[in-house]
Amino acid sequence: MVAMGGAHLGAATLSEVEALHLIHRGIDQGVTFLDNCWDYHDGRSEERMGQALGRGGYRKRVFLMTKFDGRDRKTAAAQLEQSLRRLQTDHVDLWQIHHVNRHVDAEQVFAPGGAIEAMLAAQAAGKVRFLGFTGHKNPAHLLRMFEVAAQNAFVFDAVQMPLNVMDAHFQSFERNVIPVAHRTDTAVIAMKVFGDRQILDARVVAPLQMLYYSMNLPVASVVTGIDSVASLDEAVTAAVSFRPLSEAQVASILARSAPLSVDGALERYKTSDELDGTFQHPEWLGTPV
Repeated sequence: MVAMGGAHLGAATLSEVEALHLIHRGIDQGVTFLDNCWDYHDGRSEERMGQALGRGGYRKRVFLMTKFDGRDRKTAAAQLEQSLRRLQTDHVDLWQIHHVNRHVDAEQVFAPGGAIEAMLAAQAAGKVRFLGFTGHKNPAHLLRMFEVAAQNAFVFDAVQMPLNVMDAHFQSFERNVIPVAHRTDTAVIAMKVFGDRQILDARVVAPLQMLYYSMNLPVASVVTGIDSVASLDEAVTAAVSFRPLSEAQVASILARSAPLSVDGALERYKTSDELDGTFQHPEWLGTPV
């Protein structure tokens, strides 16, 4: 129900010892889905997670996911090999295209020599089990990926997107992408429950209610950033105590969040390029075909 986000685990504000402790503590409390990405903190997030999973049989206890940025086959394949080395494993359970934040991404991925070839080859070689994609900028870009995939007779296993108490009001992934994902039996993974802290700091509702709202959606798991024992325990508490919300409870939460939703003010990942690593580092995309 809840997944441990990998980005925070590589932050300079967290020591290696602290990060490894959080990963072990989370798994010991029942967190079995771990999120990561090739580009998080220059690979430090994957390295720390790999160190944690390489001890005491922890790798066998988790569903491990990571992401990549390359749009061409060669770059994607190279980034996977780096991820596997850092994560100290011979395979990841879910490998996802990261930052599908441009309308051209779908065409580039599915073009001859594109990243989809690397994904299928890695799957055939047993280096990855399931294939997915993620995006946080505009639901139209994710819908385009579904469209181009269908044109190529391909169905993704998973899609990851921002799903939180603000999303329903502005460029909504909840309203636009979830229905399409369900029609193709593509698992939905929620992220940015706290909106990279902006929603959390706005105190729209209590943090536990924010987690409940995302968990209440038809999702496979909810990824949340973990940077302390307190944030980990809060996420675990939410998963253990969660009960489906009533229509009245959902309506109440949305009524409170609506006034703050104008132009995505609390969802800067939708309205700016601040959180798009490939905008800051276009070289991570490789040579799109």
